[in-house]
Amino acid sequence: MTRFMMFLLAAFLMAEPCHAALKVIGKGESMTFDPSGFPPRMKSSWEIMKTKCVMCHSMERTVVSITTGIASVSGQPFDHNAARAYGFKMMRKPESNMSRQEIKAVVDLMNYMLDEAAH
Repeated sequence: MTRFMMFLLAAFLMAEPCHAALKVIGKGESMTFDPSGFPPRMKSSWEIMKTKCVMCHSMERTVVSITTGIASVSGQPFDHNAARAYGFKMMRKPESNMSRQEIKAVVDLMNYMLDEAAH
C-alpha cells in the first residue's frame, strides 16, 4: 500500500496540466503571460494589453489578479464582472489612452484568461 501511495504521489508531482493555454512566465515585476497558447483572435488583444496596460501598472498586477481571482490592490474578487468594471474605469481615465474598441478587446482577453485560469 505504501509503495502504491508513493507511486501516486510521484505521478501527481510529475503530471503536466491537461489544459495549459494560460501560461505565466517570469517572476516579480517581470511576470507576464506567455501568449503562445492564446487563440489567434486573442493575439491582437494581447498586443494592446501588453502595450497600454503597463503604462500605469506592471503586468505582474494583472497576472496575479487573473490567476488568483483576487484583485491585487483591492483584495476584491476578480471575475468577469470585475474585468468589465475595470474596463469602464479605464474608459473614464484619459491617461489610459485607450479607445472603446481597445478596452473591449482587453476585457474580452481578461475574460478568456479568467476562464482558462479556472481550468
